Amino acid sequence: MLFGGKNKIMNQTIRSTIAVVIGMIPSGLLLLTTVALSVGMIRLARYNTLVQDMYSLEMLARVNVLCLDKTGTITDGRMRVSDCILLNNPTEYTIDDILGSILASLDDNNQTSIALYDRFGHSTALQPMATLPFSSARKLSAVTFEGVGTFVMGAPEFVLKPMPIRIDKIVKQYAQMGLRVLVVAHSPAQIQGDKIPTALRAIAIITLSDNVRPDAVETIRWFRENEVAVKVISGDNPVTVAEVARRAGIKNAAHFISLEGLSDLEVENAANQYTVFGRVTPEQKAILIRAIKKAGNTVAMTGDGVNDILAMKEADCAVSVASGSEAARNVSNLVLQDNNFGSMPKIVNEGRRVINNIKNSASLYIMKTLLTLTLAIVCIALGSAYFFETNNMMIFEFFISAIPSFVLSLQPNTARVKGKFIPFVLSRAIPGAITMALGILSLYVVRQTGL
Repeated sequence: MLFGGKNKIMNQTIRSTIAVVIGMIPSGLLLLTTVALSVGMIRLARYNTLVQDMYSLEMLARVNVLCLDKTGTITDGRMRVSDCILLNNPTEYTIDDILGSILASLDDNNQTSIALYDRFGHSTALQPMATLPFSSARKLSAVTFEGVGTFVMGAPEFVLKPMPIRIDKIVKQYAQMGLRVLVVAHSPAQIQGDKIPTALRAIAIITLSDNVRPDAVETIRWFRENEVAVKVISGDNPVTVAEVARRAGIKNAAHFISLEGLSDLEVENAANQYTVFGRVTPEQKAILIRAIKKAGNTVAMTGDGVNDILAMKEADCAVSVASGSEAARNVSNLVLQDNNFGSMPKIVNEGRRVINNIKNSASLYIMKTLLTLTLAIVCIALGSAYFFETNNMMIFEFFISAIPSFVLSLQPNTARVKGKFIPFVLSRAIPGAITMALGILSLYVVRQTGL
């Protein structure tokens, strides 16, 4: 009898302890989170979106600043030469021969060079002696031809220093029309290393047009209505970029600045004061993203080229397109397989749905943990056995936590995610746990007093 009584007490103690432990562990929360994120990835696949980092959905759901590159995002990237103004050609070669020879010598493969090739083609009229390929830092390219000298092609303010008043006026007029402007200049001197000749004279001005995407206006309007600020970061002339941004419907597009020649500190100070940034180098793009994040924002960055990689690494969520460079796709969290910027609202909504539902569902599991902890403390204080056994807690977990949380995880919810995860969950779990604990204790008191 003595040993039988001890075994009975021991068995009751073990059952109560196991019930408490089961009640304190939010056992289904990890599975629920994984399932919700996986379902979100499957749904995004319907929008031709490749998710390379599952947890980037949370960052995407919290985004309140979206940084865009102009070419290929706001515009369709299909540039074309709209005009070619001849100024003063000191050589015997035509502008078609000169530009065709430059393109053939450099063999660049970007949207600008493709547009120029479509207009001027390739030519073997001039024989190259030295080349200086285009770079985002220089904003120009150059070729020295045998017996002719050097031709430099690029952004006017980088090629011509100082820029003649007449040419400056022409450039500004075209930039205000939203056109990209290139200048072709000549010097009889040769390229020395990575240095171009200083005595350059403009021989032609070329303008390129880039069409705004049909869906860009609607997409940007959606972001504006959903409390997401849109900024444009580009290497082009800020006046040109601002005009394109205005046509796309970006708020405060008239607030633009050129980052040419600015120090890192000046770039950082300008990050949160302007909407459009022009003449931006890859390093400055990263500084801008870092400064915007430092101000307490969650930032998404879209990019498609090598010059966007530094900024994409700094962003909370990096978005690339399938047609972009392989390096840009590798560092991005999301890849738009159909190159369709119009899919972004659907992607953001899906991220918001997943994270909001996980937060709501997690409250049920944490409520159970807090309830169990509260009841365990009360039982210790009263010197009473724990109120529930293992079977009771399994029923509670199945009907109060598992089934409702699974249903919640699939509900539509597109509200922007705000606040931190733990405070949000506790703010909803604590009231529920207290309410249920008071109900259980009330029943315990009634039973003990026989009321």
